[in-house]
Amino acid sequence: MTNVRAQTEDVDPDTPGSADPGSASGRRLAAALQAASEVVLDGDLVVVVIGVTANGPELTWANAAFERVSGYTVAAAQARDGNILSPGYRSVVLAQLAEHAIDRESFTMTFPMMRPDGQEVAVPVTVTPHFDAQDSLDFFVAVQLGALEPVATPAPDLGYHSRHALETVARVSDILSQVGDDQVLDAIVRLLTRHLYPWCGFFADDGVLKSIGGLAGLGFDRSAAKRPRGRSAADPEDPVGRLFGATSMRRVRLAVDAVDVPGSPSAQLVDHVRAQTGQTLPEGSELLVLPLLGRGRTLGLMAVLVRSGDEDVEASETVLELVARRVGLAMDHSQLYQAEHRVAEALQRAMLPEQDQIEGLDVWTYYAPNAEHAQVGGDWYDVVHLDQRTVGTVVGDVVGHDVEAAAAMGQLRSVVRAFATELVDPGTVLTKVDRILENMRMRRPASLVYASLTPCDEDAGTWSLAYSRAGHLPGLWISDGEVRELDGAPGRLMGFGTDERQTATVQVKPGDAVMFYTDGLVERRSRTIQVGVGLVREILADVAATSSSATTAADVGEALLSRLSEPPEDDIAVVIIRFPDQVALDSADARREAHWRLATDVESVRMARRLTVSTCEVWGLTNTMAAELVVAELITNAVVYGRGSVGLTLKDTGDGLRIEVQDDNPVPPTPLEVHPARVGGYGMHIVTRLADWGWRPSGVGKVVWARVRPEIPQDLI
Repeated sequence: MTNVRAQTEDVDPDTPGSADPGSASGRRLAAALQAASEVVLDGDLVVVVIGVTANGPELTWANAAFERVSGYTVAAAQARDGNILSPGYRSVVLAQLAEHAIDRESFTMTFPMMRPDGQEVAVPVTVTPHFDAQDSLDFFVAVQLGALEPVATPAPDLGYHSRHALETVARVSDILSQVGDDQVLDAIVRLLTRHLYPWCGFFADDGVLKSIGGLAGLGFDRSAAKRPRGRSAADPEDPVGRLFGATSMRRVRLAVDAVDVPGSPSAQLVDHVRAQTGQTLPEGSELLVLPLLGRGRTLGLMAVLVRSGDEDVEASETVLELVARRVGLAMDHSQLYQAEHRVAEALQRAMLPEQDQIEGLDVWTYYAPNAEHAQVGGDWYDVVHLDQRTVGTVVGDVVGHDVEAAAAMGQLRSVVRAFATELVDPGTVLTKVDRILENMRMRRPASLVYASLTPCDEDAGTWSLAYSRAGHLPGLWISDGEVRELDGAPGRLMGFGTDERQTATVQVKPGDAVMFYTDGLVERRSRTIQVGVGLVREILADVAATSSSATTAADVGEALLSRLSEPPEDDIAVVIIRFPDQVALDSADARREAHWRLATDVESVRMARRLTVSTCEVWGLTNTMAAELVVAELITNAVVYGRGSVGLTLKDTGDGLRIEVQDDNPVPPTPLEVHPARVGGYGMHIVTRLADWGWRPSGVGKVVWARVRPEIPQDLI
């Protein structure tokens, strides 16, 4: 209000009807404008500003008259998402605003509002749309037209109840389609408790009734088999417990005062209501309970507290039944999708290979699912010994992010590996695979690049690299500081035809590196694949310009990922093979590695510390204390925040110790801001003082790595 008044004091003398602010007429005009603003802002007429946001129209500001008329402060109205209109009218009002805004002129309408005391008031207003500098609708200003008279709430009629029911069901549908799965039920509870019911809740069977807020129910890692033995909220002797065995919609009305069996599902429900409302329930209160039905099963319960003496019970029960049916179907869809998602994840995790140790080669592999379809995809890689001299590698991409894509990927990987062990020539291998896929009738398109590596001159350290491509991006070859494309032997997607495929061959020498990858590494909505490939080539050229004999394939891969830091929009699979020179091979001979799998348990922290100390002593490494501290902090984070088992790897790099900790949680570690009121959260600060560290996605989770510095800072000793 202060800002508006201040603006009225700055009168533009060039505006018609204005005067010099310093003159008597100017002062009279300023005083008149000040008085006019006070009449509007402090008078008895309602004035509101409705902002236009990405979420639709929202109450931005209102004067004191609005608070007197509506019974809500601006903050209270905003806390209700501006939902203070009479039931059934919200969609009508929003439609009128949208329709008249197109005309860009003022218009009149009525705001029907429901006060907190249940009284309905109709406010006639003039609404003016305002547009910003970009000519986009910015906000509406609504000013009351005349004297306001309370409108008596009419007796419930068919039209009122129809509007009410349609509005509620429409809002529930919006929530189910727009709100995240883990918050859907909480959002529906907020909607139903605004005007309809004093209390509402959703529950699932966890041996006892347990409150739930999302479509996942108890969570996908909780099943009936994991409940305490013999315990279930299903009880054929209890009216609420019987609903867990329902296969069709039914309603249970439960008189709160009549529940007299302690520990029964009905008693548990009443206890939840009393605990969540924090008050004594009025005498005669009733609960209306409905099942959330999936396909042939009950996924949970929906319960509301019915007001005593409510004359609108039948209409509200119809609305609740519609809501319960929609929520049950949404829960069923969500849980079936997640079950399929987990099957695909298990398939893919089983099919991604453990990396072989390839003598004479430095190999780095990487896989990351796309951010929107985490843990499921059709990309894969493989690096295997074909015989004592030959190494085979393949990178492929099956279209899709579901069980079928994961299964197709597994089939294709198995067929390629089977033929690769019998036939060395890549073109011949892919030709044979084509013929098998034609008979298998695999319905998913797939691309891949397959390469075989055979030593040429062991004294010179050269290798022959033969490859064939099936609709796949060319690999990249780093040699003598230049980055070239391995664009030979192109061909169609796998399974589309049986013509003979070609093989291209290049000779690589010590110090060279090759990289094969899927398009998820370079493709983004904001750029073309060609631009992405150019960026990768630029990064690899920078790495090549600064590399030495000590540079490893992991160094190249981590440099690439650190520069391409945005979340992937598709699955990514990368294989980098570096051909070390003799100095690097001699250094590699001195390098040692140790791997362990640990349980997600606090005892694993103590075990990891003991393993680290003993390994460093056997290897003759110094600075054992720093290594022990870093391992303890990284393992603690993995145990507390990770999922699945924890992997610990120690690597003697020849010039120090490299630590890698793997878990199945894709969320990266973040050093928290130091604050005296915070308990814990300093672990990564300790790691930062003792080591150079980073992280990379790995499979369904991540790997956090650290290179321990030679000396411990004195203030940490």
